[in-house]
Amino acid sequence: MILVTGGTGLVGSHLLYKLVSDGQNVRAIYRREKTLKRVAHVFTYFSDDAENLFNKIDWAEADLNNIPKLQEAFEGITHVYHCAAFVSFEPDKYHQLRKINIKGTANIVNLCISHSVKKLCYVSSIAAIGHHEDPSKLITEETAWNPEDDNSVYAITKYGAELEVWRGTQEGVDAVIVNPGIILGAGYWKGGSSGNLFRKIHEGMNYYVNGVVGYVDVFDVVEAMISLMKSSIKNENYILVAENLSFKDFQYKVAETLNVNPPKKEARPWLLNLAWRLDWLKHKLTGSRRNFTKQTAKSAVSITKYDNSKIISALGFEFKPVNQSIEEICNLYLQDLKQK
Repeated sequence: MILVTGGTGLVGSHLLYKLVSDGQNVRAIYRREKTLKRVAHVFTYFSDDAENLFNKIDWAEADLNNIPKLQEAFEGITHVYHCAAFVSFEPDKYHQLRKINIKGTANIVNLCISHSVKKLCYVSSIAAIGHHEDPSKLITEETAWNPEDDNSVYAITKYGAELEVWRGTQEGVDAVIVNPGIILGAGYWKGGSSGNLFRKIHEGMNYYVNGVVGYVDVFDVVEAMISLMKSSIKNENYILVAENLSFKDFQYKVAETLNVNPPKKEARPWLLNLAWRLDWLKHKLTGSRRNFTKQTAKSAVSITKYDNSKIISALGFEFKPVNQSIEEICNLYLQDLKQK
């Protein structure tokens, strides 16, 4: 049986749909029962038999740091997809990020060892890959991580989680790690996923930024994960990026597809630096959550281009064009909007 952690998230829900559609026996971990509705809704995008497919999942309520519950969830498991993570760039969430992303991953790895799991796939991030000073140089899986860089708290904990997975490989667990770029997918229109970007662009954004980053369709991530798990490949990591695209181009493409006005003003570096300082001051004075940090301001104007040749070479993998992903997701967003 296959275990999926983070089954109610963007990657987890689409992975579950693909696995049960292929007839696999799947158990999935969730933390809050109300989040199961989102998974069921995602299934309706792709199947007329969504309810029946959803009911094939063996759901297990567990937390990544609740060892007794995790022990129960691991009974009879042969393969694990570890998709669960806490996504936040707020510096004051560092200890919570460590607890979920690093300690939680360590718990999953330890249970893989004790239950003799055949293979583990961990969903990391391009945030855990190193960067070059030269923006014209492509970032690969071999680009060294520099702990002295001004890394975000999220990146630090995802890198720490990867170290736990690599530890597991030294203790007998075959594993693969995928490092997706910004994952484009439907159904999660609020929170930390890319769906929030589609919603905000539709509602109207005043500013664009010119930073460059990698994008990938959620089903490309899922297909790569499943293919890697079925292959003989082990103890390797793979960047999953379909295209490197500027934030401005992405914002404009989404706005055009949604038939709304794109942002007209450029948020220049000085404005972004002012914005994160004001956000920090507001947080200190009122205790409000951080919406913009020094690291996110820097990434908004950074040019980071990723090389996807390793996964293409290993699997003959073909990525979906970003324009196609945008069109499909925009259509689903508008479909959901009409149903409100």
